Amino acid sequence: ITTDAMGCQKDIAEKIQKQGGDYLFAVKGNQGRLNKAFEEKFPLKELNNPEHDSYAMSEKSHGREEIRLHIVCDVPDELIDFTFEWKGLKKLCVAVSFRSIIAEQKKEPEMTVRYYISSADLTAEKFATAIRNHWHVENKLHWRLDVVMNEDDCKIRRGNAAELFSGIRHIAINILTNDKVFKAGLRRKMRKAAMDRNYLASVLAGSGLS
Repeated sequence: ITTDAMGCQKDIAEKIQKQGGDYLFAVKGNQGRLNKAFEEKFPLKELNNPEHDSYAMSEKSHGREEIRLHIVCDVPDELIDFTFEWKGLKKLCVAVSFRSIIAEQKKEPEMTVRYYISSADLTAEKFATAIRNHWHVENKLHWRLDVVMNEDDCKIRRGNAAELFSGIRHIAINILTNDKVFKAGLRRKMRKAAMDRNYLASVLAGSGLS
């Protein structure tokens, strides 16, 4: 199971492991100690350490070029305490991307560094495939949220309200997508659920939320 930084939670990791699954979590500021440990373990000047399993790939599209470097290593002894906090933790993973505009080769490429933890025995190549698939799904979901639910026009900004409402929209899209009773697009399903209480009740019952 892959998730963004919002889903990087110890209780979620434990539940996934208890169900016999594996996780690949993005790590950001929401996990301060873990994020700092990554920064200390993987300083930028040492990312090409030959001791780490690494895999590189490049893509050119719409006048842009992106080179992605993927690095995976076992949890080192100095960070072993994290394996007691994160159920089943086996691998530390780093994804570094360099983006540039092909017509502007003289400019320095834009660099982004992302950190991940995983309970799966991943190779760098498998790690690259996993996060690539995850972002493909995320981009598709964002398109649905914007086009179907006009999320980008939402003016809610106070506190973490925007994230909470985004989560609610995710749930709504998943519920409507999984409904097989009314065969229609998401917009028609939303309209029907708003106007037909019986249909709304059947959708919620099928999702286990009723």
